[in-house]
Amino acid sequence: MVSQLKNKVVMLLILTLASFVFIQADVIEAKQVETKAKTAIIVDADTGKVLYAKDADEALPPASMTKMMTQYIVLEKIADGEFDWEDTTEISDYPYWISSNNKFSGLGLTQDKDYTIKSLYEAMVIYSDNGTTVALAEMVSGSEGEFVKLMNEKAAELGMENTEFYNSSGIDNDTLDGRHPEGTKKDDSNLMSARDAAVLAYHIVNDYPEALEVSSKPSSTFDDHEIINYNWMLKHDREFLKDFYYEGVDGLKTGHTELAGYTFTGTAERDGKRLIAVVMKTKSEEARFQETAKLFDYGFNDFKETELFPANYQIEDESTIPVEKGKEKSVQVATEEALSIPILQGTEKEYHVEYKIDESLLNEAGELSAPIKKGEKVGVAELSFDEGEDFGYILNSEKKATVDLVATENVEKKNWFSLMLSAIGQFFVSLFDKIKGLF
Repeated sequence: MVSQLKNKVVMLLILTLASFVFIQADVIEAKQVETKAKTAIIVDADTGKVLYAKDADEALPPASMTKMMTQYIVLEKIADGEFDWEDTTEISDYPYWISSNNKFSGLGLTQDKDYTIKSLYEAMVIYSDNGTTVALAEMVSGSEGEFVKLMNEKAAELGMENTEFYNSSGIDNDTLDGRHPEGTKKDDSNLMSARDAAVLAYHIVNDYPEALEVSSKPSSTFDDHEIINYNWMLKHDREFLKDFYYEGVDGLKTGHTELAGYTFTGTAERDGKRLIAVVMKTKSEEARFQETAKLFDYGFNDFKETELFPANYQIEDESTIPVEKGKEKSVQVATEEALSIPILQGTEKEYHVEYKIDESLLNEAGELSAPIKKGEKVGVAELSFDEGEDFGYILNSEKKATVDLVATENVEKKNWFSLMLSAIGQFFVSLFDKIKGLF
């Protein structure tokens, strides 16, 4: 009887342990995404929250993803009024040579002909054409060498810390037969990290959302010839591309060289939620879109915008701050707004909030000075992640989600008579303490 009971207990323990391991495995699997890309990142395009990253700060050749910077600068120049979409330029010898060279798969530009900025821009964004890219660079800065300087200045301004540009197109300099931009070397190749590509894409879709009107076109025409978008995740008519279609994708830029492998910076929007994904150094055209689809699936399916702490949230035992010279001795504080971010579903309990009082508002005794108005900001409430891996934010890995911490009530300053009585009282208390210390 005892032996049978022991066997039942052992079996129950084994089943319980197996169940626990199975459940834990499911939980771990739900929190992971794997990609065959050498480096990768996925970002929430609204908040800049990084949802996943794999070696995202390693600088690699971006190939034609370089053109996103040329794209951004042109959009900026148009927005600032320096150029108009209908402004025209003729094609100089250098972009003409690139466009007529078979190894660069150019469109075959024509000299002694006026091309609008709009037509050159669309050929660059949709068809990834190199000659039109260089023509835009020359139009903006006079030469590609000067434009490269502008590209690097803009990269630094946007916070792209692991990027170095040597040309506007993404072609490796050593393939240009010595015609590489002035100020660069023959063996130079553009470098950009997946995080930096995502930063650039983040600025394109947020600063100039109209850019997606062009990047979302599966095809267009240039010089009366059809040009096809290399982004296979768009809704193409061609049968062999239909398997790569991903609902919501409307940009941004592919890239490929022998050195870079196959790269892609994509963006997609579903139900008002926009994501940016970057994969670098994949092994084939198909692979770059397959790996991007994995990242998008993870971002759309496993993450949800979640209100972790409501507006007017107070931390127990920390929501009262002493007040100097006030009719009340303290003031209540609370979050002005709700704290909401996209999080991996099921990890809500791994977040907590901390108060960061503005020390410049406090005296040496740690008190706020009256008067204090209801709604007055006294600091911030900062969201922190307790366990596991938190990838931070695209623009600053140290950034945290914060909302203002405000006073929930008015605290008036004591009038002069009350202040005088308080001062007299404090004097006698201090005097009494001194006398008491003598005995």
